[in-house]
Amino acid sequence: MPKRKDHLTSDIGWSTADQITVRGLDLPSEILGEMNLGDLAFLLTAHRKPTPEESKVFNAIVITLVEHGITPSAMVARLTYMGAPESLQGAVAAGLNGLGTVFVGSMEGAARMLYEALPAERKGQGADLDAIAREVVADHAARKAIVPGLGHPLHKPVDPRTPRLFEIAAENGLSGDYVALMQAIQREAEAARGKALPINATGAIGAICCEFGFPWQIVRGFGVMARSIGLVGHLLEERSDPMAFELWQRTEEEILRNSGPQAG
Repeated sequence: MPKRKDHLTSDIGWSTADQITVRGLDLPSEILGEMNLGDLAFLLTAHRKPTPEESKVFNAIVITLVEHGITPSAMVARLTYMGAPESLQGAVAAGLNGLGTVFVGSMEGAARMLYEALPAERKGQGADLDAIAREVVADHAARKAIVPGLGHPLHKPVDPRTPRLFEIAAENGLSGDYVALMQAIQREAEAARGKALPINATGAIGAICCEFGFPWQIVRGFGVMARSIGLVGHLLEERSDPMAFELWQRTEEEILRNSGPQAG
């Protein structure tokens, strides 16, 4: 267990009667009107303001993750809101609980894979990325494991978000060994399996997060904060143009038709 602290402290933020401080900055005078939401998220996680280049790349990452249509998390949020319209936050939380190794949270898996294959201290040291990629793909094949960050059920042969994310990263000095290694892993996996395995958006984001140096354990959090915005949008639409009730009713009808006493 962690050693007991003599005093509880936090560097994130604190308030007095007439002052609110966030990461050492005065909220009213140094943040409000001066920083956008993505920059504030960067400040809280990187412990400093982003450079203009970092701001552009980080904001592109979180914006990418906000919305992707009627996904399972959006459906769960809508269905929860239908049952408990007094608890918008509960509906958002229900949707966020579905962000895991398949949806959105896969960026965490990609970042972890890249860091384990190429530890941060070896970045920029001329490592043989193609050889590392072969080892990564062979290891996943031996374990019958999916390579995180590759493949997409809809976007084939290219996830349209990925080349743009890599382009923005390159334009702003955040395309290095981890982006190159992710691309090498894709090439090796496609050659080994004989089919198209595009780097999906979460694979691209996982690689770029490694370029930033973010710990892999926090990377999923960027998806959580971004998708919260998207889910609020879904709940707003659910109020004006609901679909949750029909999703429920049509599911019941089809199950009864195909599995009930009259089936067959």
